[in-house]
Amino acid sequence: MIIRWLGHASFLLESSGVKLLTDPFNDRIGYRPCNEKVDIVTVSHEHWDHNAVDTLSGSPRVIRDPGIFEISGYTIQGIRSFHDRTQGRERGPNIMFKITAEDLNVLHLGDLGHVLSAQQIKEIGKVDILLVPVGGCYTLDAADAHKVVEQLQPGIIIPMHFLTPHVSIRELGPVEAFVVQFPRVIKKSCLEISRTKMAAESRVIVLDYPC
Repeated sequence: MIIRWLGHASFLLESSGVKLLTDPFNDRIGYRPCNEKVDIVTVSHEHWDHNAVDTLSGSPRVIRDPGIFEISGYTIQGIRSFHDRTQGRERGPNIMFKITAEDLNVLHLGDLGHVLSAQQIKEIGKVDILLVPVGGCYTLDAADAHKVVEQLQPGIIIPMHFLTPHVSIRELGPVEAFVVQFPRVIKKSCLEISRTKMAAESRVIVLDYPC
């Protein structure tokens, strides 16, 4: 599996030639929008910087609901959560997507705004790779993101939704506030991973984004 970060909460996953895109954005966010043809899109919630499906070419299958979906070698499980700490009263609902392919479980938390309940942890199950927001303001901050990591115990952690030189949402916190809590952090342009390579990878990986 290949995992690329496009910026904000958008990742491009590729497994056996099938491409899955999470939380697409338009150019208002400051990053370069996805210009590749994708097969599947997940949308964690209906905010402009996460649901720009209309900017994509082709006719990808769009998943924006909880439930279990089997598509082109992927098993995608949507799990209900909230965009804030008040059961959605401030910013509404959020869907976490557990994406399984090649015997790897990738969990994209979307704009999760709270630590997880015991029921959510049970529903999620095993996580190999966690895509976690860390920038605060609208999502988990660095401290709560660390708590979610401790709850789920993933093999690999990839932070997202934080302040960069390009993002237009300047209220976000920097990734450094999160990664400083871990003994070893590496940077990569993308992650090419398999079940057999899991043990050799660093626990925290900060991916670069295309400028």
